[in-house]
Amino acid sequence: MHSSRPWVFSPCRLSMTSVLLIALMGLALMLVPTMAFVPIGGGASTHVTITGTALLQKVRETCQAVAEAAGHEFNPTGNSPEELVQACLGPTATGEVSGAKFHSALQEIYTQNGLVDRDFANSAAHHFNSEEFLQGRSLITDGMVTIKANIRKENFKAARETLGRVLHTLQDFYSHSNWVELGNTEPYINLIRPNLPLENLADANIATCNDCASGTCPNPILPNILQQKKLTSGYVGIFSSVKPKGKCSHGGTSDLTNTVNPRGGISKDERRPDNIAFHDTAVSSATAASLQLLEDIRLAAGDKDFLRMMGIARSSVVCFVIDTTGSMSDDIDGAREVMYQIIDSKKGTQDEPSEYIMVPFNDPDFGPVTRTADANKMKRELSNLKANGGGDVPEMCFSGLQLALTSAPDSSHIYVFTDAGVKDIALKETIFALVRTTKSTVSFYMTGSSRRRRRRSVESPFDIYKELAQASGGQAIQVSKKELPQATDVILDTSTSALVTVLQRARNPGRQETFSFILDESLKNITIYITGISLSFTLTDPAGVSQSSSEVNGKLGTIQTVGNLRRIRLNANKQTGTWKINIVSNQPYTLKVTGQSTISFIYEFVESFKGPHPGYAVLSGLPLTGQPATLMVSVIGRRGPSSLDVGSIALVTPAAAAEAVSNGTMADMGNGDILVTVDAVPEGEFVLILKGTDKVSNTEFQRQSTTQMSISKVNIQAAVDSSVEPGEEFKLPFSVLTKGSGGQYHISARNDRDFPMSFPESLTLTTGEYSNNTLTITPPLSTESGTDVTLTLEAKSSSGVDSNYIVLRLSVIKKITDFVPPLCEIVTVLADDCPRDLSKCGSFRWELSANLTDKNGTGIERIFLQQGNGTLSHTSLSAPIIQASYNASCCAQIVEVVAVDEVGNVGKCYHSIVRSGGPPAVTLSLPLWLCLLVSVLGIKS
Repeated sequence: MHSSRPWVFSPCRLSMTSVLLIALMGLALMLVPTMAFVPIGGGASTHVTITGTALLQKVRETCQAVAEAAGHEFNPTGNSPEELVQACLGPTATGEVSGAKFHSALQEIYTQNGLVDRDFANSAAHHFNSEEFLQGRSLITDGMVTIKANIRKENFKAARETLGRVLHTLQDFYSHSNWVELGNTEPYINLIRPNLPLENLADANIATCNDCASGTCPNPILPNILQQKKLTSGYVGIFSSVKPKGKCSHGGTSDLTNTVNPRGGISKDERRPDNIAFHDTAVSSATAASLQLLEDIRLAAGDKDFLRMMGIARSSVVCFVIDTTGSMSDDIDGAREVMYQIIDSKKGTQDEPSEYIMVPFNDPDFGPVTRTADANKMKRELSNLKANGGGDVPEMCFSGLQLALTSAPDSSHIYVFTDAGVKDIALKETIFALVRTTKSTVSFYMTGSSRRRRRRSVESPFDIYKELAQASGGQAIQVSKKELPQATDVILDTSTSALVTVLQRARNPGRQETFSFILDESLKNITIYITGISLSFTLTDPAGVSQSSSEVNGKLGTIQTVGNLRRIRLNANKQTGTWKINIVSNQPYTLKVTGQSTISFIYEFVESFKGPHPGYAVLSGLPLTGQPATLMVSVIGRRGPSSLDVGSIALVTPAAAAEAVSNGTMADMGNGDILVTVDAVPEGEFVLILKGTDKVSNTEFQRQSTTQMSISKVNIQAAVDSSVEPGEEFKLPFSVLTKGSGGQYHISARNDRDFPMSFPESLTLTTGEYSNNTLTITPPLSTESGTDVTLTLEAKSSSGVDSNYIVLRLSVIKKITDFVPPLCEIVTVLADDCPRDLSKCGSFRWELSANLTDKNGTGIERIFLQQGNGTLSHTSLSAPIIQASYNASCCAQIVEVVAVDEVGNVGKCYHSIVRSGGPPAVTLSLPLWLCLLVSVLGIKS
């Protein structure tokens, strides 16, 4: 099953009768469009439909388990992501809850899934083509090791990216092999169990297919292959028609081998009249196989971290980057005070941060990163933070900020506290690339003098901070050390759920100007920020009521002034409609309007790609000059996308002297996803602004992206698909193209772990042609497994006018040899006292004891109940044989014990005392992996 493009899928007919799965399919259809890019042969099933169905079912199951364990009901009020997240977070999810992070997580997985068709179109192993079963299985199992290791290190973005690619390969097995033609309807569990053999593979010299001149034969597999249950897959030739004698072809116009006898193909990617039953079974099997893999990862990770990987957490993170030189003592006290306030005031609420991150920097040191979900641990770290050392010189601010940008989740708010300029200015382009890629917002609290600590080799100390804050949608707040505690309300404002930006503008030089913005009924806690000196303003609501900057407590809101910041908090009974603010100043200033609302959007710049399965790929760098810009925009409403009407989407230059607006042409892909084409992209920095109508309240709304983008004449291409082993060289091929002037282009690369790298310092480019080269990176032998590395690769013309970048993530994974799950031997079951009449079960109990081992393995890390509401206890996990005991009411007749070893191998053991009028249930002693197979096949022990 190939997705026509990573962002778009169509509804498919699944051979399933589960009401839950049908409901989840409906939710999947709400999350991604219902129209395929190229619905070949009437086919409508894609990787995204399959992946979306499996992900949503597993998220729903996990949410329900978490809710039941916490003792509250899981009862979503509807099928929209917002309602699912609200129910999943439980009673603490009061106030506004945004589904944007959940949307983003799903889209990251879908996108990486679809990119396998672009980046590895000619790799047989990635698609189980050409009988490369062992190689394809290795991609899946190695990927699962990487995902589990990433989750352990809380590198959730890296885990999602690998998950998308692994699911693509797993799903392709059912479409590209003859598994379903052999009569199989269940998943092949051996594909995700490297300790189990792949059996009965067709030999390389055995013919497997009949000739099919029409190319549409229902089943061209040879009768003896079917009879002997031999496993084969189709050969594919994108550039050549050569294939082994007698072997099946994949089929289709892009496969050159399908014209060579035996002609035709066995692909079930599209639903055609000749393969309807096989296609539907392949879709069903691929969905079930995806669920198996997701369940294995969920059990290894635990429910909480599985949901965090899926973007379901209480609120955004709080991330501080703090200068710790001797002069920063007061600033550290201020940062500590606001962090304590956030922790104490928001504990137990929807706005309680899901994670705390802190990065100190000094000169010459920076880091380490403190990252925790434990508020008390962060308090202890803050209490130990001291100002010391340093001198009257710029500090390593960008090095600390780089660690924050690569450690924090995308779209985070990062706050930098410093009183000095930046020493490591060479990181400037890397920092801007990371800001644009992660869409994180960086705000600076600057407490020093803008005229001190200046070197001829360094930019004016605070100018670069102001530039970066503006580019990221953040604020550059300049205050005295004494005033700092009064200015930190901005952090409290933004440390909240469902924060959206309504408008953001900047003027340099300043001038008198009136700005308009729309406030809709869904917006709460609306705040206006203005930074600048020597300015005044007048705010006017839709009814014509005005308030000047001199009125601290007025009819429209409350004004707070500290340093160069003016913070206006609007009254709760604000008017909906068009507001205006007139600002008067001849000095530079910025304006930002924010609020809380579940009406929001996510977006990516994309480019089309060709090949057997064409689609759209997300751009890592800047869009190319001289061609239309294409964006994929997903709109998120209070009750799902159907509760919104989008009126316009445009690119706007928020800081230009003469503001330019380029309207986009919208193609509605259905269910809130919109393909936007902008023919005339504005010159300079631009943002995305979206306007529409909220059907719930029948009010107009306006939202703006915060990250500023621009266009470039340079393009860089690179792709990562495997992990990196500690102590081993990893070679990354990359290509650079320019549509501008040819000649020498400077190449630079940096990674956030400071691992050794080698790469060409320059390339000679010819206009319109890609130049290919290789970067080599070597993680030290001591690198912990699960460490992720963020690599930024940049190309810049010799004149410095044209440049672009690409940001990639690599996972460092130690090679493991333990793929055997823990084993379980049930020793005793005492259930004879349980009555057959369940109405009398409440007064009786039953017991089970078992021995669990991980012979020749890494050792069992944890044991827990997956099913059953009795009491589970066990002896020390360090013992060679762990004795587990389970005690439950006879009313609870099923138990499932899960054991996870140190490297994430998962074993499950299932037992039931359910009786149906016959003799007592028979107890079997089984290896834990076999218990899993029994459970999957629905066999009760």
